[in-house]
Amino acid sequence: MAGYAPFPLIDLAGGPRERGRTHGKAAADRLKRGAAMYAESLLATGVEWKELERRAEAMVPLIDRFDPAFVEEMRGIAEGAGQPFAAVMLMNARTEMVAAARRRQATRHFPDGCTAALALPEASADGVLLHGQNWDWRAECAETGVVLRIRRDDGPDILTFTEAGGLARSGLNSAGIGLTANALECDRDYQREAGVPLPFIRRKVLEAAHLAQAVQTIVATPKPGSNHMAVSHATSNERGDGGGEAFGFECAPDETFWIAPDRGLYVHANHWIAEAARAKVKDTGLAETPDSIYRDKRVRELLAPKRGKLGLEDLRQAFFDDWRAPYSVCRPPRPNLRGVTTATAAMILMRPGEGHLEACPMPALNRQFTTYSLTPDRTAQKQAAE
Repeated sequence: MAGYAPFPLIDLAGGPRERGRTHGKAAADRLKRGAAMYAESLLATGVEWKELERRAEAMVPLIDRFDPAFVEEMRGIAEGAGQPFAAVMLMNARTEMVAAARRRQATRHFPDGCTAALALPEASADGVLLHGQNWDWRAECAETGVVLRIRRDDGPDILTFTEAGGLARSGLNSAGIGLTANALECDRDYQREAGVPLPFIRRKVLEAAHLAQAVQTIVATPKPGSNHMAVSHATSNERGDGGGEAFGFECAPDETFWIAPDRGLYVHANHWIAEAARAKVKDTGLAETPDSIYRDKRVRELLAPKRGKLGLEDLRQAFFDDWRAPYSVCRPPRPNLRGVTTATAAMILMRPGEGHLEACPMPALNRQFTTYSLTPDRTAQKQAAE
């Protein structure tokens, strides 16, 4: 098997600017590589660096209204890495910036994939909530990802896997919130100029102390394009018993459809599954991610017979499924319809209530997991359970 270095762990503390500088300094090489990769994609659509800088600054007022601390943190990342602010904005809004450019050229955006699953305590072997996903995207991202451990004075601490320079992707917080995200597409995408890029929404979800706050962020925030987010909240009571809830949210730019787990089990890939969503939006992503319909089915069928006995190892083995590779749940590197090499760049496994996160880069070629931890806030988890 090919060797891949573990995703580096970066500890962040202090105010937004200070956190950003620490992040940028520690991840400078990975950030530079990631930004160059996406800048090349934009250049292929006719967007040169000067125009990229203009677009990056034009997005600042929108993000500033959503949360000014995010702009400060990004400016700190740029300073710490010695990179232009536009490079950091690109790492946080690459989907929106690339898709918008391609829309103007009447060409299609190739979405990232992902297969996510979670098990509520009633479906797990030890009564602990489980949550994880495969992240399918550009193969290079197996070498540009990082894990951020963010110490906060104004809310739960955060442990998140993301691309270097990004504010968040998937992860958990000390209050027991867990998050994964999958791409979706529909006919309403990128028709509006306003809309908060998804990494900022994900970061805001991971800052929530309560599931209700996370749901409000997802439902109330306008988005330029579609996306699916699975949000879980692991809690504990006075006896220390595990508990929790979880839901999936299929988000069109102007409407959100929620989905409850089926007898404690939830699986989602890259196509719309909510009945209301399928009746109202046109799924425009299946033409480029047709394997989504059976990735979802395969993971569900691998996990369902073990309902009530599921452990993190069961999620791991389901995500390793290689049926019909390279168009499989666990994807080895292969060119997509644009000639870009994509793969399952990372597998993420979590026990959010315990602050436990495991990550493996390029799992189709590498089986080495690294465990990252965050001290759970039991007081917050008990309050959430009350």
